[in-house]
Amino acid sequence: MQKSEKGRTIGRMFVTALAAAALAAAFAVTSLADQDADTSRFVPGTRVNGVGIGGLTTDEAKTRIEGFYDGEYTLTIRRRGGSEETIKGTDIGYKVTVPEGLQAILDAQNASGRNSGPSTDNSHTMDMTAAYDAEALTARIKALSLISGSGITVTMDARISAYEEGKPFTIIPSVQGNNVDEDKTISVIEAAVKAGQASVDVDQAGCYYQVNVREDSGELKALCDTMNRYRNATINYVFGDVKEPLTGETICSWITGSQGTTAILDQEKVVAFVAGLAGKYDTAGTARTFHTAGGRDVEITGPYGWRLDVAGESAALTQLIQAGLAEGEQDREPVYAASAASRTAPDWGTTYVEIDLTGQHVYMFQEGNLVWEAPCVTGNIAKNYNTPAGIYSLTYKEMDRILRGAKKADGTYEYESHVDYWMPFNGGIGLHDANWRSKFGGAIYQTSGSHGCINLPPAKAKELYGLVYKGMPVLCYE
Repeated sequence: MQKSEKGRTIGRMFVTALAAAALAAAFAVTSLADQDADTSRFVPGTRVNGVGIGGLTTDEAKTRIEGFYDGEYTLTIRRRGGSEETIKGTDIGYKVTVPEGLQAILDAQNASGRNSGPSTDNSHTMDMTAAYDAEALTARIKALSLISGSGITVTMDARISAYEEGKPFTIIPSVQGNNVDEDKTISVIEAAVKAGQASVDVDQAGCYYQVNVREDSGELKALCDTMNRYRNATINYVFGDVKEPLTGETICSWITGSQGTTAILDQEKVVAFVAGLAGKYDTAGTARTFHTAGGRDVEITGPYGWRLDVAGESAALTQLIQAGLAEGEQDREPVYAASAASRTAPDWGTTYVEIDLTGQHVYMFQEGNLVWEAPCVTGNIAKNYNTPAGIYSLTYKEMDRILRGAKKADGTYEYESHVDYWMPFNGGIGLHDANWRSKFGGAIYQTSGSHGCINLPPAKAKELYGLVYKGMPVLCYE
């Protein structure tokens, strides 16, 4: 009797369960039917950016989507090889505002007959207006293992080995690593977060560095051969009878890299080398000993002499090397900013004009022989118009010239003097005839001298004018 009662109880429970299930099913069908019929709500199965909004009004859908992003948003970062990392919205204070696009989706569903079910695609994608903590996002991106992980291998192009004294250059093979361009990666992920994307593939976005130059590159092989030729080349800088060698080993030590088939040189080292030559061989501006016509030795200095153009020679030397040096030795004359008559002492050679400021006398030597001389009057000592001592060169020569002093406030000049023969050598100071003087030499210059020029007897000035030429050394001494 008891067994029979239990069976009847289980039977009643089963019937009740079936009835409840049937009721629930009937309610669900009724609910879905209601949703299908209500044009103010999205049809069942509607999803936006993966968030289900079926059966919701546009306002309800907006609230659900924004709520999902506020609490559930996660960006998946797909790496090369298929591995993934994530950034949670809650870690960066992520919030979104759904743009005005939901109504357009609902209108389209209503216009097309509100179709739903497995055979209908009601999935949509919308770009969201996102707000987040930019600093927190940047920090989170930099903490990703694809940027700061321990298993990163740096991608490297094939390259030529660094200079080692006594060793030839070789090609170091390329390495295809797995490191990313950090700035580009940050930019790509930030763009995905701003758009509210669920995932981003940094490999497809081109964030990984790629090998651009491989060890089989013809350009790289040619450059390596050229650099090895440098090791067996020597440039001899010629300074008169002296040669200053620039060895291939030194040249190789200047190489810092390459661009195509061109070696890149450390310009600081190139300039330092040329400046060293200038410091050793320049004579312009240095003190030199001059043996005067009177038999004395005097020390004078001045702008005349040899002076390397350090910038010009550095550029020329760089171009010469980058063009590809042939093995063996070659001689080279450097680029000069100023040159002199001779590379052997004295650098003014054997043809020059000599002005004895104390003796008030001018001489001209031609190939070591005295060919002309005359008394003179130089700058007025009493008025501080002293003629400066020094080694100069004749700037030019000109006939029939008016010499003028400083211009005064009234438009006139301190002085105006016509000369037949004008031979300047130090700015506005030069040799010229002075037909207003009847006497020359002696102590005239001390109280009644010139404004700094060298006054000569007219006939002697004419003779000198016929002998001198542009660039001729002019030596003034006391």
